[in-house]
Amino acid sequence: MNAKLSMVCFGEVLWDILPTGRQAGGAPFNVAVHAHQLGFNAKLISRVGEDELGHELLAFMEKKGIETLSVQRGKTHLTGVVKANVSNRSEVTYQIVQPVAWDYISYDSTVSAWVKEANLFVYGSLGARSARSRETLYQLLEEANCKVFDINLRPPHYTRAIVEHLIEKADIVKMNHHELAEVTSWYEYPGEPETAMRHLAERYNLRTVCVTRGENGACLLHNDLFYENQGLYVEVQDTIGSGDSFLAALLYQLQVNPSTQAALDFACATGSYVATQHGATPTLSHTTVESFMQMV
Repeated sequence: MNAKLSMVCFGEVLWDILPTGRQAGGAPFNVAVHAHQLGFNAKLISRVGEDELGHELLAFMEKKGIETLSVQRGKTHLTGVVKANVSNRSEVTYQIVQPVAWDYISYDSTVSAWVKEANLFVYGSLGARSARSRETLYQLLEEANCKVFDINLRPPHYTRAIVEHLIEKADIVKMNHHELAEVTSWYEYPGEPETAMRHLAERYNLRTVCVTRGENGACLLHNDLFYENQGLYVEVQDTIGSGDSFLAALLYQLQVNPSTQAALDFACATGSYVATQHGATPTLSHTTVESFMQMV
């Protein structure tokens, strides 16, 4: 493995069906694209169908610079689609079709080798909704170096038991403020974010807990120190992919930036910038984000 930071994302790649047409998406895919744009050597472990939608997804991935070798192809299940409701620009809701190809991601020695070599392994709860992909994910979690759980609760596609297992395996957990409220309600933790985050970190021996708060920025508990960003006021186009770009930026910055506060600020600016653009994976770079931070 070369000196370039490497990331493997696991889970869904799909088409978001929007009123304006189709957009390639899925949180792990979005994170991989943004991670690649920001400097990671990023791979996506997923699965598509041997159908037109699958071939179009693979072509889109290649256009975004993500190699498609790590995406499995299957003939028995169709490529994933999601119907996204964007009537509320700040809170997108989803109708996620099941079962589809990414519910059947298989474990093999090649997939295992990619994960063992990567600096970071990123996964979410949606990729664990079906038995086959869940079994594969559980095996890979035993082999990964630094494990990043992007919770992404999408009812009814998760159970408390599975989410708890995925948190137990993580080193870093990222969630939004709604998900923090739900998860901490399981343990009757205090509602105040910092205290609740500290309880979670202690309970699960987590190095990092991050909570995004939409237009109100984010808070971060990292190596037992608490940081906050109050957010940036921007004109939102749509929030699809905003949280995914935030996570990619935060993970990169935590690796290279000596200031944790500066890392969080950069990540919040990245998420805000993506929210001002159409689609989940607009073109961006460090220069783009730095220029944006000076403008807002």
